[in-house]
Amino acid sequence: MFPLNKGGAPPQAHVGLPEGTVEEEFGRSGFFGRATHLYHRHAPTGWTRIEGPTRPRAMHATALVPPDHLDARGLPQPFLRNADVTLCMSRRQDAMPFWFRDADRDLVHFVHRGTGLLETDFGPLRYEPGDYLVIPRGITHRWVPDTGSEQVQLVIESATEIRLPERGMLGPHALFDPGIIRTPEPEAHEATGEFEVLIRRRGTFTSVWYPFHPLDVVAWKGDATVWQLNVRDIRPVVSPRYHLPPSVHTTFLAQNFVICSFLPRPLETGDPTALRVPFFHRNADFDEVIFYHDGNFFSRDGIRAGWVTYHPYGIHHGPHPRALANQHLKHETDEQAVMVDTRNPLEIVPEAAHVDWAEYPDTWNRQVNPA
Repeated sequence: MFPLNKGGAPPQAHVGLPEGTVEEEFGRSGFFGRATHLYHRHAPTGWTRIEGPTRPRAMHATALVPPDHLDARGLPQPFLRNADVTLCMSRRQDAMPFWFRDADRDLVHFVHRGTGLLETDFGPLRYEPGDYLVIPRGITHRWVPDTGSEQVQLVIESATEIRLPERGMLGPHALFDPGIIRTPEPEAHEATGEFEVLIRRRGTFTSVWYPFHPLDVVAWKGDATVWQLNVRDIRPVVSPRYHLPPSVHTTFLAQNFVICSFLPRPLETGDPTALRVPFFHRNADFDEVIFYHDGNFFSRDGIRAGWVTYHPYGIHHGPHPRALANQHLKHETDEQAVMVDTRNPLEIVPEAAHVDWAEYPDTWNRQVNPA
């Protein structure tokens, strides 16, 4: 396949749009595959109404009350899922009364609020807001929140191994130097009594009790372990003359989905004709979920920290009209957000339906705000 140009489209994507047009990217395989740019007279999000399940959604995710908020033995509350990945919210108040081992999923916890200690086979890790904590399948661990610290975490449960993306021609130190990843030092516990390890396998739970502390490792070596990365240590790739696709912000990979981090960065001020906001796109292969962590989300009206937007594939998405009109008034972003793009369609978990903001699709054609 080779690119064609019909009707006098500009030679460079996202730059020098014809007067009176808006650009849409129709792409395959996320932002990694074949793509065509279409130049519309009207914004493709300029609908008057949407009827049916394939609509943009916004959810007040931090308003969920997960089982782990009400009961120390509870676990996080799922809100979106498919066979590859489950997205959950955790608001644990008290330390786990057991040690947990997930034999089904690799776990990624993103700390939205709160501080505390993650105990693991390999040793403990202190956590704080902005931390990603990656817990590979089968590792014994326990969450111990600090007393009085409000806890909110986005939990991404993966059916396949979580790994780092290839950096290609950017080199191995782009985005973040792997040397900045933190791993635990062993801290063996010597104690007697009765200690429960709760194992999840194939969706069922098994408890195993030991007469000694389950975290008794005195030393370890290897490259399969728990690891930690804070968003402040990520250095986004930017271009002053071209709006880069979201895929350039990929932080972690798994089979059939990616995790990206949107962080403060300069906008495209090197060319007055370059787009500075996310371009309209009709992604044919991936659902898009964004968890808004902190800052000013200028491309989205009515969305605040702790909210999630969900855009299923098949329907357009892009900036709100006010952001598009005012894009050249901003010179940098100050937002922090986590994006999960999934190759297979997601489903909303019934327990999360009550936090869905039904009027979100209307935010492209009129000013509405959530209650």
